[in-house]
Amino acid sequence: MGLELYLDLLSQPCRAVYIFAKKNDIPFELRIVDLIKGQHLSDAFAQVNPLKKVPALKDGDFTLTESVAILLYLTRKYKVPDYWYPQDLQARARVDEYLAWQHTTLRRSCLRALWHKVMFPVFLGEPVSPQTLAATLAELDVTLQLLEDKFLQNKAFLTGPHISLADLVAITELMHPVGAGCQVFQGRPKLATWRQRVEAAVGEDLFQEAHEVILKAKDFPPADPTIKQKLMPWVLAMIR
Repeated sequence: MGLELYLDLLSQPCRAVYIFAKKNDIPFELRIVDLIKGQHLSDAFAQVNPLKKVPALKDGDFTLTESVAILLYLTRKYKVPDYWYPQDLQARARVDEYLAWQHTTLRRSCLRALWHKVMFPVFLGEPVSPQTLAATLAELDVTLQLLEDKFLQNKAFLTGPHISLADLVAITELMHPVGAGCQVFQGRPKLATWRQRVEAAVGEDLFQEAHEVILKAKDFPPADPTIKQKLMPWVLAMIR
């Protein structure tokens, strides 16, 4: 059995892994794990990933979880352009710096924006108070400013003149609040231009393909009560 990737493109780290593999012509079998149906919580998927999270990778008898670990594994196993994860010590350290930072900052802010603005009220039928939503969007705004000031600055990409894993991970995160209807790039010309560069570097068709699901998040039908009951503990733990 060759490389298998367990993904749901609703998930931002899954989108990063999917885009990276497709862009670099890495052959893989796509195994869809439908988050909205709670398939990641099943006993069957727990055999692949006991943490019950996507993405997950199987390469023969070898199994790997966590999106950053998967991306790094793919850069090391396959012959991909150096700019994704540079050999140069300091250039690589800049990518590592961003990947270490984003877990508890940009990812958290973008995830909470999606769920508080759309997924709770539309999909789960749970109201979100105006105060909670305002606080979530204010947190997102602060994080976006940090992304610009600390990482993007006046560079073409987050860590230098070329696209890297940092940019791919960041843009897939930012498309979460975009899918919720947040004007993430409005009033942020540097960030908007950066997005255009990343999309061009990835390829517009691949970028749109990977984000088709999240851009329709506002149109998701309400969850079945049984599914809602199954998902609620997972959702609350995820966005806390």
